[in-house]
Amino acid sequence: MNTYQRLPVTFVKGSGVWLWDNDGNRYLDALSGIAVCGLGHCHPTLTKALSHQAATLIHTSNLYHIENQELLAERLALLSGMDKVFFCNSGAEANEAAIKLARLYGHNKGIELPTIIVMEKSFHGRTMATLTATGNRKTQAGFEPLLTGFVRVPYDDLIAVEQIAANNKNIVAILVETYQGEGGVNFPQVNYLDGLRRLCNQNNWLLMLDEVQCGIGRTGKWFAFQHSNSSPDVITLAKGLGSGVPIGACIAKGPAAEIFKPGNHASTFGGNPLVCKAALTTLEVIEQDQLMQNAVSMGDLMRDRFHEKLANWSSVIKIRGQGLMLGIELPIACGELVKEALAAKLLINVTSEKVVRLLPALVITRSEAEQIVDTTSSIIDRFLTTQYKNTALT
Repeated sequence: MNTYQRLPVTFVKGSGVWLWDNDGNRYLDALSGIAVCGLGHCHPTLTKALSHQAATLIHTSNLYHIENQELLAERLALLSGMDKVFFCNSGAEANEAAIKLARLYGHNKGIELPTIIVMEKSFHGRTMATLTATGNRKTQAGFEPLLTGFVRVPYDDLIAVEQIAANNKNIVAILVETYQGEGGVNFPQVNYLDGLRRLCNQNNWLLMLDEVQCGIGRTGKWFAFQHSNSSPDVITLAKGLGSGVPIGACIAKGPAAEIFKPGNHASTFGGNPLVCKAALTTLEVIEQDQLMQNAVSMGDLMRDRFHEKLANWSSVIKIRGQGLMLGIELPIACGELVKEALAAKLLINVTSEKVVRLLPALVITRSEAEQIVDTTSSIIDRFLTTQYKNTALT
């Protein structure tokens, strides 16, 4: 179906941060499948592990115990400080599980209309529940009636949450991206998560963090919330967890980990032996190859170089990032930069209309990071020069 505005290129081979099209042209991938291929393309350790697992056992279903799933659950619980995991196939499904969990939590407390606080500019998926939770009217348009049971506030605004706490007794949870990706690569104030945690504790709400895009080492920590002093009740994951193999996870601790019972939620494919082997191997390589440390050093390098390269453009609103999750906000819509970059054999993305988004693989080297900065800065410079050539705005 015509659901994607695809770019005019077909990739047939990948290695590290590089992709080759069917004409043999090589491209530098600064998007890594939208924060998915954290190990880069065709990492040899992952390739070997998947080949062995595919030759051993791919799928049995969750009617039976799955050893790789149990090993992965233990590993994720240890890394996150959480207790239990539900495995699914995508970030949307992980968030759907979190929403169901919150509603059941509310009903168990006798709340007839359990309501979840969600944020403006958020993105949680395209199922009906996650679409409703998403804070983008353009994404929702045409799919009404949307679900009830959500109230929306601005991101990074604790006062707005406090006001809802005082006036809505049906609230059961907060669902928020630790760092917003689709909404413009937005990062909150340092006390934001701690403030949300305090409000959840005061009101007996669940704090549910969507780390689908920012989790699994991308920001220099296993989970982005680990940059704060607080921990959530629920975490949702996908994207980088499987390095390209579809896997999602909803992780919970404390009372939230005990809410689901047999029959409350399920997935046919979720957590099968193959995808869990991909995730186990991904976590192993990130740790052994110190890729989180690399994400920090390469991210710092890229932000510093962007500040140098774009210093003459006061109209550049903000260069922001944490680890290898970076955004460059321009003053005008800049979607055409994606095609300009493609012509320069570089893969980037523009989100929220005005933000150049970069999500390179965690394996990126210094020379590759510098090449991304040089090429991206060059196309931004040409773009802004063309836009403002007849004005004094620089």
